[in-house]
Amino acid sequence: MKALYETTIINTGGRQGMAYSEDNIFNVDVAKPPALGGEPTTATNPEQLFAAGYSSCFNSALELVLERDKVEFDKSEVRATISLLGDKENGGVKLAAKLEVTIEGLDDGKKHEYVEKAHQYCPYSKAIKDSVDVEIVVL
Repeated sequence: MKALYETTIINTGGRQGMAYSEDNIFNVDVAKPPALGGEPTTATNPEQLFAAGYSSCFNSALELVLERDKVEFDKSEVRATISLLGDKENGGVKLAAKLEVTIEGLDDGKKHEYVEKAHQYCPYSKAIKDSVDVEIVVL
């Protein structure tokens, strides 16, 4: 199948390095957060990058399914919290995600219906299905 879009990001230095695109449009410093032994900094970390991508992708999917069904709404917002957890299965670490979704201008039943449709449509949700615990809270 032909890709609709693709991009490449390169990392050097892992959690104490940088991530950048080949065209240099995307370029960020990466650092361990203090909770993982890093120093306070303005650099980002992989969990923040994942949260930014997932919240943006999920909100785009939500707005797409609402617009596709011609549902009028005022505003939508997705807040993604990504947690790094200990993994008892192999002694390593794993991710968990919590999405808090707000849709202004819809009744509660419709909110839940369209959040579920977005979850089924969102490429991030599909990619992490069965490997990351995802909690979705509709506000």
